[in-house]
Amino acid sequence: MIPSFNVLGGELTECSIDPLTGWFRDGCCNTDRNDTSLHTICCVLTEDFLQFAFSKGNNLITPAPEFNFPGLKPGDQWCVCAQTWQDAYDEGVACSVVLSSTHEETLQVVSLETLQKFAT
Repeated sequence: MIPSFNVLGGELTECSIDPLTGWFRDGCCNTDRNDTSLHTICCVLTEDFLQFAFSKGNNLITPAPEFNFPGLKPGDQWCVCAQTWQDAYDEGVACSVVLSSTHEETLQVVSLETLQKFAT
């Protein structure tokens, strides 16, 4: 497997295995050309961010066992869509990010400078 890189130029590290996250559900914020929403930012979720995503039609809170989705709560780490995070930032409700686990493709949507302000 070809290594993926994070926004800092290093090898992409795991975001979360409990709950299991990622476009590929491999624990990392990996992506490919089929991931048109870029699920590439490793976030430490907050209630404000979860409510923001919910208000935009992205329900990350409610469990969906049929999709093996446990539902998320504040403090969980999760690979979120780059544009959703940018929109949350624009609305003042962005959550912290783990830069070593945030895929370099994120930089198509969010600047490194902005991400660094929210680094854990």
